[in-house]
Amino acid sequence: MATAEDVRRVAIGLPRTEEALVRDQVKFRVGRLVYIALSRDERSMGFAFPREERAALLAADPDRFFGPVPSDERFNWVRVRLDRLDEAELTELVVDAWSMVAPKRLAAPYQERLRQRGAHDE
Repeated sequence: MATAEDVRRVAIGLPRTEEALVRDQVKFRVGRLVYIALSRDERSMGFAFPREERAALLAADPDRFFGPVPSDERFNWVRVRLDRLDEAELTELVVDAWSMVAPKRLAAPYQERLRQRGAHDE
């Protein structure tokens, strides 16, 4: 089961990430681009995710993933219940979300490490 502290540990370990408190909500961003937002009760997190893949993710696992609030539907965004994630899944979601906002040359080595780790797990 993942927690807000796990999210913080993974996110802060990524280059150029900064933590910000915006309207009583913890957010992680690169520059001005937010890629993770913890819910106020820290039981779920929103994360950057390709909008065109959102419907498939939500349909595949509705017990874990849920859509953004209506005002955020135009963004590349999905939400997940933290208590339904293990550490490896959380790490993958955070790194993938960060990769959407980080410079590509910076993100590439992290994506490669995730792919290699996944290949070893199979």
